[in-house]
Amino acid sequence: MDFDVQTMVKMASFIGAGFCIGLGAIGAALGEGYTAGMANQGISENPSKSGDIIKNMLVGQAVAESAGIFALVVAILLIFMKFPAVSMLKAAALLGAGLSMGAGAIGSGIGSGYPGGGACLGISRQPSMSGRLTTNMLIGSAVCQTPAIFALVLAMMLLFLDFGSAAVSPTWAALLGAGICMGFGAIGSGIGSGYPGGEACLGIAKQPAISGRLTTNMLIGSAVCQTPAIFSMVVALMLVFLNFGNAPASPTWAALLGAGLATGMAAIGSGMGGGMAAGASCEGIARNPETFGQVTTTMLVGQAVAQTPSILGLLVSFILIFRTFPEAVTLAAPMALLGAGICTGFGGIGPGIGNGMTAEGAVTWVARNVEVTGVLMRTMLVGQAVSQSTAIYAM
Repeated sequence: MDFDVQTMVKMASFIGAGFCIGLGAIGAALGEGYTAGMANQGISENPSKSGDIIKNMLVGQAVAESAGIFALVVAILLIFMKFPAVSMLKAAALLGAGLSMGAGAIGSGIGSGYPGGGACLGISRQPSMSGRLTTNMLIGSAVCQTPAIFALVLAMMLLFLDFGSAAVSPTWAALLGAGICMGFGAIGSGIGSGYPGGEACLGIAKQPAISGRLTTNMLIGSAVCQTPAIFSMVVALMLVFLNFGNAPASPTWAALLGAGLATGMAAIGSGMGGGMAAGASCEGIARNPETFGQVTTTMLVGQAVAQTPSILGLLVSFILIFRTFPEAVTLAAPMALLGAGICTGFGGIGPGIGNGMTAEGAVTWVARNVEVTGVLMRTMLVGQAVSQSTAIYAM
């Protein structure tokens, strides 16, 4: 069977569409299911408020669905768009667009479920705060959609930009690497941003008088969780817009794919780890409002350390993008560079989550025993340093 360029572009668009909505359907469904599960618990605790809880559940599910709808839109474009200028670069761009939006929707869909579920349970426990809980849920869920919006923006760039003047190789790897980087780089930030949103809703139901402080803490914690997704966006934009035409095709293609994997995969752990600390902070402030300052400080320190694996991934991506490698005549050099990206990317997932677990424990207990904040902070930092070691090995 002969494959001309037109056929290859159509094949890439179909495969990209499959990845896009296939992966994109995962997160929204999980987030919606979590919201519904918490709504059932809320109705069981307070059956008289079933109507309000169900209405809130449907609103929360609608927001969680947003990421899946983004993926559906991109998939439809991939299937039905007609591209006036077809090339092998366009084929790589279309596949990258599908991966960007598909994987990028997973975290935002899951993360949006936590504020939705927290608000449903909060309404059952504090019906007088239903309006404020719904508002807080919408704010928290909206922040969770940010990584999916990053992925959507990149997917649209890959769909509509003209790459006709660029060298096919290694530019094809840059475009595909950009989609991988942004897609997977959005997962952790989307999920992580949901943790403080859910805990803030539960905290408002427990402590209505400090709802403003809880919302503030939620937004601070969620903002830090966006950092790995921003790193991924930066690397993805570099891969799309930098000119690699003067670099030798091999091993540069492998370096560019490795760069996308290094930051994209490492961002998963850091995003989730930062969210764990932020969620514990909202829960701790609701338990003991007087510890707001100490809890928030501990949260920020813990989150900062949890970002380290994604920073290491970013560093390796920069090396792979900006260093010029001599032309390779065998596969050894390309595989070494691709392996470097895989190693740093996957090697950062566990340390990011592990650092988040450590910070989560410290923040939780600062709220319960503020007198030993210093000891807990030191223990957290020592524990995170040890947890960090495997990311350093990978780098």
